[in-house]
Amino acid sequence: MKPFTKIFSIITPFDKANVDTDQIIPKQFLKLITKSGFGKFLFYDWRFNHDGQEKSDFILNDSKYHDSQILVTNENFGCGSSREHAVWALKDFGFNAIISPSFADIFYSNCFKNGVLPIILDIDEIKKLLQYSDKIELDLDSQKITCGDEIITFKIDSHRKIRLLEGLDDIDLTLKEDKKIEYFERNSSRVSIFE
Repeated sequence: MKPFTKIFSIITPFDKANVDTDQIIPKQFLKLITKSGFGKFLFYDWRFNHDGQEKSDFILNDSKYHDSQILVTNENFGCGSSREHAVWALKDFGFNAIISPSFADIFYSNCFKNGVLPIILDIDEIKKLLQYSDKIELDLDSQKITCGDEIITFKIDSHRKIRLLEGLDDIDLTLKEDKKIEYFERNSSRVSIFE
């Protein structure tokens, strides 16, 4: 996983509540065996007509937002089934941060495991961001979002923050304990489970 750095980007204002993982990445696209390639299927039923043509009125089809790295949405984002593919699709599409008043628990956890920063803000701050059209700076290290002259601070668990800043996935975290694992393996092999 790549270390998380500052983001300087416009936001994609996606003012929807209760967006479930089946809308984020519909089940028929869960056949890929890698974490990449899911971005083209992100919000598929909302982005495309039945003939595969883009819907002109869907925000992700607006060229203005094609380079946006920040999705701002409404409450309970990522609800529904626990598919990790939802985060893979958002990341593959280009989103490195998602800002919402609330997330489904498993989706929230999956974000950190895949290098996406989920930020929880109160609804008034979300409403401001949804209206903001210029680029913002998102700094994980200082836990600040800068919108012009306004600064919004956010909270994050310190362990998860370090994980993102250092680009550590589950395997990396395990390997950091390799000396303890080796010690355990050396000493546990002498113990019989029947003693």
